[in-house]
Amino acid sequence: MSFTKAVVYPGNPATERGMSTKLSASKEKIVYTNGKAVFIRDINDPALGVVYTGHVQNTTVARVSPTGYYCASADAAGNVRVWDTVGEDQALKGEYKVISGRVNDLEWDGESKRIIAVGDGREKFGHAFMFDTGTSTGEIGGHSKAINAVSIRHQRPFRAATAADDNTIVFHQGVPFKYDKTIKTHTKFVQDLRYALSGDHFASVGSDGKIFLYDGKTGDTLGEFEEGHKGTIYGVSWSPDSRAIVTASADTTVKLWDVETRKATSVYSIGSGVDNHQVGTVWSAPDTIVSLSMSGALNVFDKRSGDKPVKVLHGPQRGITSATAASSETFVVGTADGRVLSYDAAGVASVVGGEGHSTFVSSIAAGADGKLFSSGFDDRVREVDGHAFTPASFSTDSQPKAVAVAGDGTVFVAESKVVEAVRSNQKVAELKVSATPSAVAANGSQVAVGSEDQKVRLYNWDGKALSEVAVLEGNKGVVSALAFSPDGSKLASGDSSGKIVLFDAKERKAITSRWSFHSARVNSLAWTADSQHCASGSLDTHIYVWSVQKPLKNIGIKNAVAGGVNTVLWKQSGDKKAVLVGAGADTAIRVWEITFHA
Repeated sequence: MSFTKAVVYPGNPATERGMSTKLSASKEKIVYTNGKAVFIRDINDPALGVVYTGHVQNTTVARVSPTGYYCASADAAGNVRVWDTVGEDQALKGEYKVISGRVNDLEWDGESKRIIAVGDGREKFGHAFMFDTGTSTGEIGGHSKAINAVSIRHQRPFRAATAADDNTIVFHQGVPFKYDKTIKTHTKFVQDLRYALSGDHFASVGSDGKIFLYDGKTGDTLGEFEEGHKGTIYGVSWSPDSRAIVTASADTTVKLWDVETRKATSVYSIGSGVDNHQVGTVWSAPDTIVSLSMSGALNVFDKRSGDKPVKVLHGPQRGITSATAASSETFVVGTADGRVLSYDAAGVASVVGGEGHSTFVSSIAAGADGKLFSSGFDDRVREVDGHAFTPASFSTDSQPKAVAVAGDGTVFVAESKVVEAVRSNQKVAELKVSATPSAVAANGSQVAVGSEDQKVRLYNWDGKALSEVAVLEGNKGVVSALAFSPDGSKLASGDSSGKIVLFDAKERKAITSRWSFHSARVNSLAWTADSQHCASGSLDTHIYVWSVQKPLKNIGIKNAVAGGVNTVLWKQSGDKKAVLVGAGADTAIRVWEITFHA
């Protein structure tokens, strides 16, 4: 057996209410952060995504150098990492501790040699340095509160401008960078500022809803744009020809402005409510503009057509907690913030509509009729029909840990005290287990319940009640994942110690207990369609593919998902090749092609 890495489907940017989220662009790709990951996402093809997971703290901002060869990314602890975007190994060029707190923004100079990083430090709020050596290239000063944004003029003589929570902009001469003057145009927090590519001007936006234009060489204020926004403006970006800017605001609009007249030429209204607050924007191509909603949705506009987005890019905004295959080509995932997303064959994500979960999705299972069932920590089991939740839902007695669907469509819910059997959103049976249930699986009339006493109990379901037929032992920890093979002949049981025991479900005995390569809790198990191979994902970040015919043979995909693998599934599977999907804490969905050798 062997594997090759196929594609990565990216998560969406993390957002925080009341804060600007910095987006940047490199050709047809946009760059942003989420959790400890950095994403470089192609606007047109989700399969061309790149994810970097080298940070140990939550990332805050990332920007690709003008040459396109390197990316600089920063985190909440004040670290900046510069890494290679060209090679697959994403080699680290340098890591620097620039300030003692969160980095809010950073910028490359036009020669791709110098970086200025700014944020909320204790001794200083910004630092200018060479990207390859870390050598200081001046001082960033003049502010009394955290700096929110920085921009550098790309032409010589270099200039830099910084915007902060002290309602001021500081203009710096360079290089080396040094304080030149303070600009007091805004009356509230200055959220963002950007230099035009031509270097002739820069623009600033703030919580006062105003937009100002400045001379790029001298820093002199040239004027205010007419009738800005009705709410805080969180982002500003320049067109490639430096003749227009785009602004994104909490009033849920995105506006295009002509720099010469300082008047709005187009207004895009996204919707209403907090989820549609626009908290960031970037002009990624001559006619393509991207704005970020508070909900994490990336709105793509074509300035030549209409007043609505031409498309909306969706993806997980919090860690992926569960998933299941909806067909041989499509699958759905649940996330830590309660959302369920559906992925089509091309990897394009859409949010499952309707009234969903309000918090952590603990499990998703598919029935034989194509319906999906999800459980959440809001103590609800919900049904997904197509791309929407159905109105009906079932309220559980206690917090649901896992769900499984039997052959007749009955949904079994493992809870902290009991296992409930649900059909048509009504409880039809209840099973009290001597030990606390921790996992559940079903196939046809067979139901397996794993528990915290390290045992798996097999039951037969007759449509009315569960009758115990066997108790399977061999696990060395709390049973954390169960999966029947599609033909119902085998049962894999993973536990909190990292051990997996393969049972014969018909003979009710262990086939092998040698699947013990994981070093932490097994979170997910998935079988190929031919019932010959089982994949396991673990908190130890690794994925293994096991063979029934050759139990001692396996494929180890090491460090598959940063932060831990929460779910694995087979997107396609055949006799010789299969497509494996893995996801977890970093919001990215990774796909591998697995080859089974004779």
